[in-house]
Amino acid sequence: MSYDIYFLSRLDGQSWDEVLEVMEATAEHSEPIPTRLLEAWDRIVPQARTLLGEVEITEYEQESRDLSHSGTGIDLSVFGDEVSITVPYWHAGDDAEVVLGQVSALAAIVEKETGLTAYDPQTERPLTETPPEGSIELMSRITEDLRSRYGG
Repeated sequence: MSYDIYFLSRLDGQSWDEVLEVMEATAEHSEPIPTRLLEAWDRIVPQARTLLGEVEITEYEQESRDLSHSGTGIDLSVFGDEVSITVPYWHAGDDAEVVLGQVSALAAIVEKETGLTAYDPQTERPLTETPPEGSIELMSRITEDLRSRYGG
C-alpha cells in the first residue's frame, strides 16, 4: 500500500475523472517512453539526487525508468508515458510531514521538467491544491492503522 501521486495532462474542459479514465484505459498497453519524457528524466535525476541524496536508478531499455530512495521508500517511476511517485505507508507524524514535503518537492521538479500536473488521487485534486496537513494526517492515520493491524 502506498500514497500515490500521478502526473497527468489535462485538456481544457476535461475533468480529472475523465483524465484518470483515459489513463486507466491505456495502462494495459506497454509503449516505449516518449523522447520528451526521456529528456525530462535526464534533467530530473540530478535534481532528485540533490533533494533526496543517494538514490537507486533502474532503467529498462525504452520501457521504464525508476528512481528509488531506500531511506524513505519514495519511488519515482516512468513507464511508457505514465509518470508517478509512490511512498509506502511507513511514516507518521513529524516523519510523515518530512517525507511528504520531499514528495511535494520532487513532484514540483517533475511538473517543471515534464509540463505534467501532479495529481493526488487520495484527495482527488492536484497536489498544489492539496493542503499539506490533510496529506500528513491521512498518511499518519493509515500508517498507524497498518501498524496496529500488522504489528510494525
